[in-house]
Amino acid sequence: MMLLILIASIAAVTFLAILFAPQIRNYAAGGVCHSAAALDGKTVLITGANTGIGKETALDLATRGARVIMACRDVNKGEQAAASIRNAHPEARVEVRELDLADTCSIRAFAQKFLREVNHLHILINNAGVMMCPYTKTVDGFELHIGVNHLGHFLLTFLLIGQLKRSTPARIVVVSSLAHNFGWIRFHDIHSQGSYNSGLAYCQSKLANVLFARELARRLKGTGVTVNSVHPGTVNSDLTRHSTLMMIFFTIFSMFLKTPREGAQTSIHCAVAEELHSISGKHFSECSPAFVAPQGRSEETARRLWDASCELLGIEWD
Repeated sequence: MMLLILIASIAAVTFLAILFAPQIRNYAAGGVCHSAAALDGKTVLITGANTGIGKETALDLATRGARVIMACRDVNKGEQAAASIRNAHPEARVEVRELDLADTCSIRAFAQKFLREVNHLHILINNAGVMMCPYTKTVDGFELHIGVNHLGHFLLTFLLIGQLKRSTPARIVVVSSLAHNFGWIRFHDIHSQGSYNSGLAYCQSKLANVLFARELARRLKGTGVTVNSVHPGTVNSDLTRHSTLMMIFFTIFSMFLKTPREGAQTSIHCAVAEELHSISGKHFSECSPAFVAPQGRSEETARRLWDASCELLGIEWD
């Protein structure tokens, strides 16, 4: 009986989706970045730029004239993405560099090479991420979600912050998620060693993104470097590849989801919109200011997470 109800429900949803397809797609597309700002002479660094919204962000910013550095764990996939961008826009200045956010040695090596070879950094987009993975540890022993989504980007930003300050005005965009609403920082078990749920681990890491952006913005006040976090929307990408259930859900309801190009719009908006030149410490969705959960607005939690992150990474960042 339950199976019949489930089949009937899926059939009903499918019928309505087909019937109202144009309206659904228009609604699902969400906000659009309308800024025509040029980025000639600017240097942009995007993590995880070989696929999904990262690749679409790289494509857009490259067409605006920026030198775009695509930091990717898989260099071969990164080169394929860069080639497709150049094929679409032969004048695009895109280059690929290896960066594994699950390995602090890789992050430090990347930063050293970057600082040695690149004179300026005007826009840093912390975009790469993992979602709902089986329990895994990074090279340094961090739980994968918190290790890649938060700690890896925390360390990368720390190593490049001097370059950003010397390149002002500069912007940092941190890609978070609506999932931060369901996250809590488990300071007593931040690596989920006591118990593990892939969804909750992901939500914790996305909350950490919001808290990091807000605390970093507070510390950078008056420097000419702004920091904002974004929720890209629910995007049909390969981020769900580790969860069979999520892949099935995304396949069935793909019409309700954003394309990677649509999902990239808020990141692009925060990177280029002229009206945001002095806006910092905010959270955006659909190219507009968005709601932040109470736990994402806690200054105490943000400072405590900052200190814990520095301790885990063995750095001092005042």
